[in-house]
Amino acid sequence: MIPRQAQAAALKLVQGFPILALTGPRQSGKTTLACALFPQRDYVTLENPEQREFALRDPRGFLDRFRDGAIIDEAQCCPDLFSYLQGIVDERRRMGEFVLTGSQQFGLCSGISQSLAGRVGLVQLLPFSMSELAAAGLLSHDLDRLLWLGGYPPIYDRDLTPDLWFPNYVATYVERDVRQLLTVRDLDLFQRFVKLCAARTGQLLNLSSLAMDCGISHVTAREWLSVLEASYLTVRLPPYFRNFGKRLVKTPKLYFLDVGLAAWLLGIRDAETLNTHAQRGALFETLAVSEFVKQRFNAAQPADLYFWRDNVGHEVDLLFEVGQQLQSVEIKSGATFVTDWLDALRKWTGFAGDAALPPWLVYGGAVGYQREGVTVLAWRDLAK
Repeated sequence: MIPRQAQAAALKLVQGFPILALTGPRQSGKTTLACALFPQRDYVTLENPEQREFALRDPRGFLDRFRDGAIIDEAQCCPDLFSYLQGIVDERRRMGEFVLTGSQQFGLCSGISQSLAGRVGLVQLLPFSMSELAAAGLLSHDLDRLLWLGGYPPIYDRDLTPDLWFPNYVATYVERDVRQLLTVRDLDLFQRFVKLCAARTGQLLNLSSLAMDCGISHVTAREWLSVLEASYLTVRLPPYFRNFGKRLVKTPKLYFLDVGLAAWLLGIRDAETLNTHAQRGALFETLAVSEFVKQRFNAAQPADLYFWRDNVGHEVDLLFEVGQQLQSVEIKSGATFVTDWLDALRKWTGFAGDAALPPWLVYGGAVGYQREGVTVLAWRDLAK
């Protein structure tokens, strides 16, 4: 197993919570991580029809089998279990007794908030980060190849290329998760919606335009997008809320959480195509933003990431708080540094004043250095 950075946070959480919950997209390695951390625990998956029926018909009897705790995979398939788990962990008062995994925020997290509040330590596990791939010696030296591959574990664990694996992944996701969460009559239309979202990764989210292009209502587009977020396929990056005397854009930006999936949905079938693809800049920005999200999720922290853009078009791609100050990050896919890239960061620093930390600029080049008070980071520095 490729070591996961979330392991450290998970082991800390089981010391202070009776239940550990691992959630994230399908095939991100949740079950593998849970079984590696707790090899002596009984394991059961509720995607097994017999086990699911047992849990639904007799939740107390189902749980009574596990006197020493257990790993319960896809726990959201049986919401009634959460209430019974509450009674068991409150009675036994043992830390780290149960591990729950699930690939849907709606089912798992809503059950936790309703019945298990204060009893669960939550880790959101996304596909491999660049640092995890680098530590395993699997990080590509070619940026276009990394954008094509993405980070899903099966692409690195098996002899599969993205053009073979992603079609089956998307088909399975649509057939299983979407049917469970939505009453979608036309699954082909939903797949079209997902592809249209991929074409908008790294852009301001315009639900009305998205709905019109897909031929659905604004309400349906909002509902379908919430399913993509609940399945950890996409994330909305909110605008930063302090205006520093400027009128701000209040619309969030849309990002996919795996750049390889976004590239496949855009019809990119090999790494060479990316070199001249019109969406290469958006995909590179998607990679960088997702790396910052993974870093926080692997530490069991909320993303708390923002962007900043005023009404005349000045924009900083990424902002996050460091104490009382703000770290700004500009993201450019070009391999050759261009002085004009610093303009947005200068504008931001002038607006933010003392609240601004020295800015960062992540670019598609191979060498990092300092330039006019800006830390210029090569794309491979994201792995650090």
